[in-house]
Amino acid sequence: MLDKERTIAPLTFNRWLVPPAALAIHLSIGMAYGFSVFWLPLSRAIGVHQPVTCEGIDFIARVFSTRCDWPVSMLGWTYTLFFVFLGSAAAIFGHWLERAGPRKAGVVAALCWCGGLFISAFGVYTHQIGLMWLGSGVIGGIGLGLGYISPVSTLIKWFPDSRGVATGLAIMGFGGGAMIGAPLADRLMNVFATETSVGVWQTFVALGAIYFVSMMLGAFGYRLPPPGWQPPPGAVKTDKPLVTSAQVHVNTAVRTPQFWLLWGVLCLNVSAGIGVIGMASPMLQEVFGGQLLGIPARLANLAEAQRAQVATVAAAFAGLLSLFNIAGRIGWASASDVLGRKLTYTIFFLLGFALYVSAPIAGEAGRIGFFVVIFCVILTMYGGGFATIPAYLADLFGTQHVGAIHGRLLTAWSVAGILGPVVVNYIREFQLARGVPPHQAYNVTMYVLAGMLLLGLLCNLLMRPVDPKHHLTETQIAQGQAASLTHPSGAVAATADHRLLLVVVWTGVAIPLAWGVWVTLSKALVFFQK
Repeated sequence: MLDKERTIAPLTFNRWLVPPAALAIHLSIGMAYGFSVFWLPLSRAIGVHQPVTCEGIDFIARVFSTRCDWPVSMLGWTYTLFFVFLGSAAAIFGHWLERAGPRKAGVVAALCWCGGLFISAFGVYTHQIGLMWLGSGVIGGIGLGLGYISPVSTLIKWFPDSRGVATGLAIMGFGGGAMIGAPLADRLMNVFATETSVGVWQTFVALGAIYFVSMMLGAFGYRLPPPGWQPPPGAVKTDKPLVTSAQVHVNTAVRTPQFWLLWGVLCLNVSAGIGVIGMASPMLQEVFGGQLLGIPARLANLAEAQRAQVATVAAAFAGLLSLFNIAGRIGWASASDVLGRKLTYTIFFLLGFALYVSAPIAGEAGRIGFFVVIFCVILTMYGGGFATIPAYLADLFGTQHVGAIHGRLLTAWSVAGILGPVVVNYIREFQLARGVPPHQAYNVTMYVLAGMLLLGLLCNLLMRPVDPKHHLTETQIAQGQAASLTHPSGAVAATADHRLLLVVVWTGVAIPLAWGVWVTLSKALVFFQK
């Protein structure tokens, strides 16, 4: 059932049935972004109502202790492991995915991601954080990598005439996973919580079961273009700058300057954006404090109840950023089909630089609305950068090995997942140690992130077409196409009706997305009312 040959679609297959399959997987693994919803409950997993702290115990002893609650700093390592192993797995298994096909990769991704949640549940139940790091961080991270890249080359083969739209639709789901998963997890924890349990391990089991069904449906919904399939005549235009009709092998692509320039483009764009995501809530609270409630006071001078209100407003801000992250993935990726990938990234870096430099000005002036708009726009470009990069790769290196090339490029995400938060956190700590007030401690950080975007801009401006010496010969292309079972022989795309099936599958992914948007906007309304 999992063989690549079994995923070949008939000529009458409607290609718009494939994006919902990709969304079913990406909406599931995208919960990785929402894992912070578990940190506070897990920090009191033993004490339930209050954390049980153990003084004078070192890090190793705390890892194996069953009587001390875990600090949030230890739990946060799960988040780091997610993205380190996501990038590593994508790089290692990308070429295997091209040979094995997206269905097999999707099934393995489901086993790893959901199996990791079950292992984490056992780790929480036995209070062994090492099992949670292994389950969700390592094994789940591998599932993230495979699930993330599984639809890329498939969608690009189905949509050579609108690569940005296709990849944007799929990768939009990864940004939207937390928007659905975080409030769902919060509700499940409230259902499962008792006087002796915070309800986290039961929630892990429930989410693992839900996501396994969703991901398996997605994996079996994948189809590859049939032999002889081609888009309508004239749909694909290769006369645009940097768009090639040639093919480059993955092992050759990683030795070209274009690959490493794109690696720098992705790493620097993501480092800046992921730093903002990690500090969004505390940043808003410390910069504006009581102003969020209409009170002219800094955060440190507020009463405990007022601080709780400020935290609620900041949580709405984080949710709003998630929504704009999603919108940017489909919006900017679709726009890149018209603007071109190089111009799109040039806009990201130039506009992003102006916005990061403006953020301290908005903070000092107390312009809350302007501050929020700045970071909402920044998050659209963060998400748009992820969704546009696969199409950029296909433009430069062709479609035959784009999944494997994309997998290796995602090592930039692994590096950015460490670089961005480290730069942001250490600069803030350094500023506070120098006596800088908390509401001004982020100013230098914004300027550093703006500088990183200028370096990304330089990498993008240096982009040129791949030297023809790296192109595969016609014989090598034919061999590769025969191996992938998608060699063109002149047949034009035919689209079967499939209306009922289209309605069913798109409704299946639209309902949870709409629910997540509704929850996010309802929380954001609290922010705008303050």
